Amino acid sequence: MLEHISNFIAGMEWMWIIVIVGVLIFGAKKIPELAKTLGRAKGDYEKGRIESEKDLKEFKEKHESK
Repeated sequence: MLEHISNFIAGMEWMWIIVIVGVLIFGAKKIPELAKTLGRAKGDYEKGRIESEKDLKEFKEKHESK
């Protein structure tokens, strides 16, 4: 049954379904707070990724020069 529904509902419709379910679960007032938290988490993840790539590059350069 889910296969038939997923064939009927395309990409943008899934976004609306997720938004509606999110509002029903968390309430309309919590959604901006959750979005802000997710934005901060994404920013922290990106900072960590950049730092780890920088550290890895420095490590490789150190060991290549030896």
